[in-house]
Amino acid sequence: MTSSGPGDQLDYRFTLANERTFLAWIRTSLGLLAGGVAVHTLVQPFHHSGLRRVIAVSCIVLAVIVAVGAYRHWRNVEDAMRRGEPLTGTVMVALLAVGIAVVSVLSALAVLFE
Repeated sequence: MTSSGPGDQLDYRFTLANERTFLAWIRTSLGLLAGGVAVHTLVQPFHHSGLRRVIAVSCIVLAVIVAVGAYRHWRNVEDAMRRGEPLTGTVMVALLAVGIAVVSVLSALAVLFE
């Protein structure tokens, strides 16, 4: 990177790439939020009571976690770039994968045992 100190200007390409990554996480969060609302509003109740609500709430909670995590990751990357430090990893990818796997299993169970 072109930054050598905390007050130096960052290469705009790095800042814009960080913003694009943040926006991709936000789009994912909005999709999960829309999915949760759609399940709660549009899907007919399943045979097992409460399963529809569990799926909807799981999507919405995951959306909140992804949105908050996206901001924290964006801020951490921005700060690390300004300080000229190496970028840290994120647990967001694993968290999102596990969260979507849980929602998928719940949805499969709802369909199979309808």
